[in-house]
Amino acid sequence: MIFAPDFATVSHGIQLAIAPVFLLTAVSGMIAAVVGRLARIIDRARYLETLLETGTVAPGKAEGMYAELRQLRRRGRLVNGCIALLTLCSMMIGVTIILLFLGETAELRSLKIASICFLAGVLSFLLALLCFLAETLQATHVLKFAEAPAKQAV
Repeated sequence: MIFAPDFATVSHGIQLAIAPVFLLTAVSGMIAAVVGRLARIIDRARYLETLLETGTVAPGKAEGMYAELRQLRRRGRLVNGCIALLTLCSMMIGVTIILLFLGETAELRSLKIASICFLAGVLSFLLALLCFLAETLQATHVLKFAEAPAKQAV
């Protein structure tokens, strides 16, 4: 592996490798949002489990709480899958950046591998978005939007 001795080649390599960094910025924002959702799911599940373990729940309410815990478990799996896909995306983009830089500065023939890594990263990001959408739809599906009772005419 021969490294480029001139500044222009190294500078161009850095410019070429920086473009995928913008995707990493989007991924980090997405991870922050998803981790926040996971924290809410965990907090709610712990609260329900504490109520059920202490036995302070009316018998008729316990079944509804167990159903909500099952729903929270499904949402947690989707969120964990989303985080795993976002992590994979970050790793693929990181490898892409390294390969692009080395391809430009060290004459390493890695364009095909860099392309595959970049596409794998984008695909992982899209799949993570699908997991996020599915989890969001599940979260709002269980909401019961109560309407105010209609006023009776006197």
